[in-house]
Amino acid sequence: MASSVCVIGSSNTDMVIKADKLPAPGETVIGGTFLMNPGGKGANQAVAAARLSTPLAGPITFVANVGNDVFGRQARQQFEREGIRTDFVTTDADEPSGVALIGVDSRGENSIMVASGANARLGQAQVAAALSAENEATVILIQLETPLAVVEYAIRQSHERGMRVVLNPAPAQPIDPAVLPFLHVISPNETEAELLTGIRVIDEATAREAAQWLHRAGVPNVVITLGARGAYLSSADGAGMVAAPPVTAVDTTAAGDCFNGALAVALAENQPLPDAVAFACKAASIAVTQMGAQASMPHRRQVDSLPLLTAEQ
Repeated sequence: MASSVCVIGSSNTDMVIKADKLPAPGETVIGGTFLMNPGGKGANQAVAAARLSTPLAGPITFVANVGNDVFGRQARQQFEREGIRTDFVTTDADEPSGVALIGVDSRGENSIMVASGANARLGQAQVAAALSAENEATVILIQLETPLAVVEYAIRQSHERGMRVVLNPAPAQPIDPAVLPFLHVISPNETEAELLTGIRVIDEATAREAAQWLHRAGVPNVVITLGARGAYLSSADGAGMVAAPPVTAVDTTAAGDCFNGALAVALAENQPLPDAVAFACKAASIAVTQMGAQASMPHRRQVDSLPLLTAEQ
């Protein structure tokens, strides 16, 4: 069965310590709990999409590089268990799998350092082969944990093929503004929106300013995630906040990844954009109530059991 969603991105192994507080520079915090989980923004988003997909969206295809090591083998096995198509998950013979070191405090806030490893070797030829093979994909989901030149190439190539590109510009870093008009949706958080636009996003009013900046740069649909408050959606059809269900956060590590995987699935199902964003807010709200990255990704039945909160437009 053809895939409607193709995720291009990173795969890491997350080594997580949960403690009362995050260490300040030069400080050692004792008494944490250690967990080791599969992660990486691309892999997290692919798993989220796979768990939330329906027959309408079909299986999820993932394009990534892993190392020829135990972490890489475990990652591939995990993708296959989730029903993700791994035809374009390549094993790199020279570089190790990516690793992330994550600290999580008692409030669920996190601090992350990443060693990219094989992720840094994702190449244009690999992306081109995947896009050619996945010619029935309608939504391409991309992040910024792989080489920027390859990300920008993938955006252009996907757009030329008539695919809708969702760019989650994370982790925050500059991207060539020339590719912005080729996007269908951009989905930064507050920090990423500020880096892209120079506008400090702290509330709905400043989110509106940042969204207008991105519209002027050529992006037709802007979704700025605002944590527990939900997301600000701006498109040709209107603008406004989309509320997130109130929850008690345990670990926010992969909330944005869950949001974007859910958004891609909803778009592949041709849900109206406000409903797609509301669906993504619900999914992310469930994810933060559990520890871990991929382990916290909800299944479709969990999200569908929550009432739909639509945009205030």
